[in-house]
Amino acid sequence: MHSKRVRPPHRPAAVAIPPAPLIPVLPVPLLKQNRPVTWLAGTSIVLVLFLLLLPSDVRLVFWNSLQSQATPVSLLLIFGLVAISLVWTTGQKLDSWVFLTFNLRGRRPVWLDQVMSGFTQIGSGFAALGIALVLFLTRNSSLAYELLLGTLTLLVVVSLVKWVVRRARPFISLTQARIVGYRPRGRSFPSGHTSQSFFIATLMIQHFHVSLGLATLLYSLAFMVGVTRMYVGAHYPRDVLAGAILGTAWGLVGVVVDNTILNRFY
Repeated sequence: MHSKRVRPPHRPAAVAIPPAPLIPVLPVPLLKQNRPVTWLAGTSIVLVLFLLLLPSDVRLVFWNSLQSQATPVSLLLIFGLVAISLVWTTGQKLDSWVFLTFNLRGRRPVWLDQVMSGFTQIGSGFAALGIALVLFLTRNSSLAYELLLGTLTLLVVVSLVKWVVRRARPFISLTQARIVGYRPRGRSFPSGHTSQSFFIATLMIQHFHVSLGLATLLYSLAFMVGVTRMYVGAHYPRDVLAGAILGTAWGLVGVVVDNTILNRFY
């Protein structure tokens, strides 16, 4: 008896599918996670396009105005670049490493914690009020008004940037971080204490035309305030860097106000 041969089912020939074109894909999750910074970057691009589309004569007026205040404008542009750099993943890892170096590594005796916790208050608003009071008593009322005005407006700018960027404090993600003193509230970028200390240092240096040695001392004190902000667990390094840049720029703007407005009345 012969077995019946079964034919295999007919299979259609495979159709070659052309490879999909290489289309750059944006890191959507990263953009959603950093929406405020993405918004800042997008706004910067729109601003650049707007300036490019301006009539040449209007753009020339803007350019001449910027050149007259080149240093503070440059500092503010660098501040914007530091803010945009927050979307950089490798930068966050470096930020965390430097932060933990100042916050954790090495000996941390109680007396050093107390010194750093006290020193960091140089960048507080109460310190600015104390300095303004001294200026009033020494008949430097013009500078005192300028200091108070700059402190208040700087506080508004720092609060606005913190609201836009919304960067969490280091101890939120780095659970091993130490908190020295009180637990700071609010957002992390930029450092308000650092910006305030650099603002005061710049304002005093420019107003009194101090020597190079004294200017170095004042900026060293401001720099140490930035270091203490990492030591006490309140800020990342880029928060401190941005605060130093913003405070310096604000101090230079204050000198312009001093020369153009306040000197008319004093």
